[in-house]
Amino acid sequence: MAEHNELGKKGEQLAIDFLIKNDYIILEKNYRYLKAEVDIIALKKDLLAVVEVKTRSTDYFGNPQDFVNPKKIKLLLSAIDYYVNEKDLDVEVRFDIIAIIHQKKETRLEHLKDAFLHF
Repeated sequence: MAEHNELGKKGEQLAIDFLIKNDYIILEKNYRYLKAEVDIIALKKDLLAVVEVKTRSTDYFGNPQDFVNPKKIKLLLSAIDYYVNEKDLDVEVRFDIIAIIHQKKETRLEHLKDAFLHF
C-alpha cells in the first residue's frame, strides 16, 4: 500500500478514536454513495456529524482542511441527503473536518465543527 494511503488510514483511525473519546457513536466508516465517499458518519445525541478526515505529514503546502474543495462538498451533501432519507433519520446534520498533521514525533488533530459554513 502506498505511504499516503497508510497515512490516510492512520488518520481516519485517529479521528475515530478522538470521536469515540468525545462521546460520538460511529455509525459508518467510508460510506459510499454514487461517486461520494464519506469518511465517518457519527452520532452524538440527536446530531449526525458527517466527518471528512484530512491527514497530511506536513503543513508545508497548506493546512489539511484547505484540501476540501467545493466538488467534494457537493458530493458529501448528496450522499448524506440520501443516507438520512434511506435511514429515515430525524436528526440535525453537521459537516465537520478533522484535520491531522502526523509527523514522526508529533501529531496535531483539530476538529473543525460546521466546517463548510466557511466555504
